[in-house]
Amino acid sequence: MKILVDNGHGTETPGKRSPDGVLREYAWNRLIATRIVSALTDLGHDAQLLVPELTDVPLPERCRRVNEICRLLGKDNVILISIHANAAGKGDKWLDATGWCAYTTRGDTKADALASCLYDAAKFHLPGQRIRTDYTDGDPDLEADFYILRRTIPPSVLVENFFMDSRPDCHFLLSESGQQAIVNLHVDGICRYLASAA
Repeated sequence: MKILVDNGHGTETPGKRSPDGVLREYAWNRLIATRIVSALTDLGHDAQLLVPELTDVPLPERCRRVNEICRLLGKDNVILISIHANAAGKGDKWLDATGWCAYTTRGDTKADALASCLYDAAKFHLPGQRIRTDYTDGDPDLEADFYILRRTIPPSVLVENFFMDSRPDCHFLLSESGQQAIVNLHVDGICRYLASAA
């Protein structure tokens, strides 16, 4: 299974930072995505960054890269995880939103199983933290028509790792223990999915 890890945004993306400017989402996403890929590779899995560049590679190009790999390997042999940090506002003030969540497209898809594995791992690796869910369709993931989810072929999940404009969440995102917990939950969730799909 080819595991593609997308690190959202780039150096020139406007906003996308904590109100104090300490956390910049493009850099945080790349740090976490790189650590996830490294951990999966160490476990013997075929994982790679979708966007090795620091620039904000446009969404159509990101999707083209994913779909080209699917055409080469087969859509059932690829999964995509898109790594993000959430924000409740425009990044100009601290707000109260908090928590971790994952998104899939609307409807029942193979991505729902991947997202559910990530949720199971999040419950284990994020004790005491808020896990944001929506069980209206029977599973915990939230659903949205995000471009990278709609326009890619394989099971694809976009993960929002806490809120960079929440002081407690931002502190967690910048801490080594928080970063390791987030890396661990992604690696564990992906491995759970691969085991269930074997």
